[in-house]
Amino acid sequence: MSPIETTLIKKRIDVVRDKAQLPEGLTPDRLARFLHEVMAPYEDKLADIKSALSVIFDDTDHPGGFVVLGMEEDELLGAAVIHHTPWSGYVPENMLLFIGVRPEHRGQGLGRALIEEALAHCEGDVKLHVEYDNPAKRLYERLGFTSKYAEMRYTR
Repeated sequence: MSPIETTLIKKRIDVVRDKAQLPEGLTPDRLARFLHEVMAPYEDKLADIKSALSVIFDDTDHPGGFVVLGMEEDELLGAAVIHHTPWSGYVPENMLLFIGVRPEHRGQGLGRALIEEALAHCEGDVKLHVEYDNPAKRLYERLGFTSKYAEMRYTR
């Protein structure tokens, strides 16, 4: 794993494709808990985050994906999770499933750096879901994401 230095002082961006590449002490379970906490109030269920990470780190029969970590020395400041889909066209090849930055590090460019690094490592299009009232929606739009559809769900 070769860290990519950013303009952020003492901060680095790591791309992780295998759980053996996770920094010491960071497990998929800890990463899931981190994302669940820092994405509030727009967080997904902890079980859903763990399930998505297991597809990336454990499931060898699936296209997988990768995680982009924003680190300062040994401290996790932010993370983005990209899931490779088996499709293209009607469903993009990649989904930005989760992005989260510690509240005290927001507004400093880390979220943008995580997304830009994730996009640089994706082949094909990238899709994400964002709630209309999420302030991060403006960042996604500035990075070139557009609204193609209104998502509708039938929930049981």
